[in-house]
Amino acid sequence: MASTIVLRPAAPPAPPRDGRWRRALPWLLVSGFLAQVGVRTWFARGRTGPAANPDETGYLVAARWLAGGPGGDLSGHTFYQGGYPLLLTPAYWFSHDPVTVYTIVMVINAVAGAALFPLGYAAARRFGLGPRAALPVSFGAASLPASAFFGAFALTDAVLPALVLGWLLALDRFARRGGLPDAVAASLVVAYASAVHTRGDGAARRPPRRPPRPPRPAQGARGTLAGLAVTVAGYALGAAGNARLRAALYPDGALDLGELLVDRLTFGGRAGVGAVGRGGAALVPDRVHVGPGRGGADGRDAALVRHRPPAAERVMAGALLATVCGVAYAASAALPDEHRVGNFAYGRYLACTAVVLALAGTAAILRSRSRIRAAAGALVLLAGTGSWVAAYAGERLRTHAFIGFDFPEVMFLTRDRAALDLPEASLAAAGLLTGLLVLTRLPRPAVLAGLALAGTNLAALVFLFGPSPERVRPAPVLPGPAAGGVVADRSLHWAIKVRLRYPVWWTGVGSFDVRSGRPPAPGVCTVVVPRPDGTAPAATWPAHPAGWRPYPGAAYGIGWTSWHDPSCGRRPGLRSG
Repeated sequence: MASTIVLRPAAPPAPPRDGRWRRALPWLLVSGFLAQVGVRTWFARGRTGPAANPDETGYLVAARWLAGGPGGDLSGHTFYQGGYPLLLTPAYWFSHDPVTVYTIVMVINAVAGAALFPLGYAAARRFGLGPRAALPVSFGAASLPASAFFGAFALTDAVLPALVLGWLLALDRFARRGGLPDAVAASLVVAYASAVHTRGDGAARRPPRRPPRPPRPAQGARGTLAGLAVTVAGYALGAAGNARLRAALYPDGALDLGELLVDRLTFGGRAGVGAVGRGGAALVPDRVHVGPGRGGADGRDAALVRHRPPAAERVMAGALLATVCGVAYAASAALPDEHRVGNFAYGRYLACTAVVLALAGTAAILRSRSRIRAAAGALVLLAGTGSWVAAYAGERLRTHAFIGFDFPEVMFLTRDRAALDLPEASLAAAGLLTGLLVLTRLPRPAVLAGLALAGTNLAALVFLFGPSPERVRPAPVLPGPAAGGVVADRSLHWAIKVRLRYPVWWTGVGSFDVRSGRPPAPGVCTVVVPRPDGTAPAATWPAHPAGWRPYPGAAYGIGWTSWHDPSCGRRPGLRSG
């Protein structure tokens, strides 16, 4: 009996694990990005309007004006540049309701902040971590309160961390390859950053230099020239846009902190420059307290994770350290003394560098052959900067006003919302750094470090925002329908005027002098006047027109009364949105 032999094709070999990993990586990055958006949106879900004024109101009113809506008179306040409001203008395409617009702004902030995860992954790979290690570490670093907390406010701090990290990555790629697209990308990012906040000006004035020993020198030279041209053009375009915004919203001029900077650096002479330098150094410790504790950042390893780094990494180290020192120095020179603790240990302006410092520090600890020595260096830096602040500020750390908004991470480390306790914050940061060292002795240290970093940051956000903030729609700030003109008495406290600019979405808030005895202009339906303590609302405007009714209100502990004409409604010819 003959036998039949059936030949079956050989089974294809199983794809290598690395191949499966590469195919899964984009999905992991997208999933992590969406998770970051969800976490940030969740913690901001109770936010329905601006709280950090006048900053938030300045950006929101500017975005409304850029979207074609009414502006407002912000004269006398700091000039809030148009780069960030331009990013918020889509919120006004969907609604004019202030609560809805603010909710959309929180989503925009969440998306911008979540970009730190894929960008952080790319940075972690450049710092020498493998792909499996870079994912958890970058996810944990992206959730630092330095970005996630401030992302729950309509502030430039929501987008600056991603801009700084994106700029450094593009600059690093240009330094290594000398490609023209990389130079253009770095210049575009930094030009936009300069239009967002003055913190971006320092980088805009340092365009990409010719990379050291590029693979193609001619291409590197072209990239340098192209980057310089894009930087100059982008900076000029941003300056022109900001000039138009300043003319529209600051007709009587803005608070010019640049004059204070020039005065301190010129008329102060050597004493002025020295004082600014000491003040600038005092602003760095807040980043150090939150860096070593949760990221293991050592000043020597901020961007150098090898013992003898190549030229490209030296370029990146110089760019990062120059950014940190430049922002600290400029902030110390330009910010006025407001008798608050934050004037002497203020980390918010350096928060845009926190993620990259945390990534560099964590990579340095994980890859170092002498982790104990690296950790010891971080502890020495921690103790030294803390001592510098204590010596520089002295009693002012206890006698000046402590504002928790200036110290979100430090409040979590000390569990104290009322005062700055430098020794306790330093001990807590040292304890977290010790925990990171312990994790490096266990299997899969990078995964454990990333999980610990993310868990610690999540606990900090729960502490800062509360476990379950309720979303409560605020009551209308003014009586009557959203129609007609609104004016505020010239003697009204500035905080009340600022509070009115955003919820009064249908018109700009004008100015009026109730002491003149004249009635308001035709079309004006609401007049807001101050109400001194003990004064009845009806007595706040003796010369009010017949039929107008007073409605008492209060904000920031300041009394005021809004007088409204009940006959006002949606009249033809009046702007209603």
